[in-house]
Amino acid sequence: MTSALAYWSTGPYRGEIREETLPDPTEGEVRVETLYSALSIGTERLVAAGLVPESEHERMRCPFQEGSFPFPVKYGYCNVGRVTGGVSALHGKTVFSLFPHQDRFNIPAAMVRVLPERLPPRNAVLAANMETALNGIWDSGAAPGDRVQVIGAGIVGLLVAWLANRIPGTDVRIDDTDPLRLEAARSIGIEPGEAGEADIVFNCSGSEAGLVRALDLAGLEGTIVEMSWHGARMVSLPLGGAFHSRRLRIIGSQVGRIPANRAARWDLTRRMNKALTLLCDFSLDRPFSAECDLRALPDAVAALALGRNHKIIQRIRYDERHRDAIDRPDKGGSP
Repeated sequence: MTSALAYWSTGPYRGEIREETLPDPTEGEVRVETLYSALSIGTERLVAAGLVPESEHERMRCPFQEGSFPFPVKYGYCNVGRVTGGVSALHGKTVFSLFPHQDRFNIPAAMVRVLPERLPPRNAVLAANMETALNGIWDSGAAPGDRVQVIGAGIVGLLVAWLANRIPGTDVRIDDTDPLRLEAARSIGIEPGEAGEADIVFNCSGSEAGLVRALDLAGLEGTIVEMSWHGARMVSLPLGGAFHSRRLRIIGSQVGRIPANRAARWDLTRRMNKALTLLCDFSLDRPFSAECDLRALPDAVAALALGRNHKIIQRIRYDERHRDAIDRPDKGGSP
């Protein structure tokens, strides 16, 4: 038996580091020592705020989540670590898994994905985001020559734009109110601005305003792909204007299922492997990313409530220094 440290959300934008007892791996399991995890500033921000609708409590569960929504809950799905025990064939391998923010854990070997050799572990934490973006491209039906507009240059928006830009002949533009995010878009070869009469518009902004803007930018019979998850927040749309006369189409994209037109050939394993391969060619680093130690994660989550975290990627790094983070009464910060 050994100990592990994990982050738990305990109230709106409040959390704490808890110590857990970790048994030895059982047959078919591996022990993973975490190198990096990532805080999703979209979905996890809503989880941290307690805005998961009651109707979605079961559907929103992560594979190794503990606790229940709204609180207390151990949640997260972007974990990269090194196998140190269990199934011998995987010893020493660097792997991705859908596991919460925890410094070491046991997991069935079938639920880890070995990273491609040329993929840095600190970039591999974006694998779940890349899966989301890939699913969105599939849902959109984007094809060569399309004018593609992306609203919102967070990590999912940037990945969607990057993938769309790799389709031959596409004209891809991205829009955001944050200059840092637009600078990030330029760094990966995406020009800010408006595509004009777009064939496809992706709303990745997480906001009602972004979806309203998507309606304005879509061309005749254009497709709007809603990739934002609004949680318990209500969204109001101006559907009494030109929405019907322009025959616009709004579709929802969600990473939990493979689109029907791909399901016969793709499963979740194939999609994850492709996401990891695609990330070998994608890089978004300083000054667009932030890192903190596990012990600082409660404060990083609290900062989300104050709008102080303007970075696009929030990584959590793990090393021996975080072992002093065991349950202290002064941790967690309040917004």
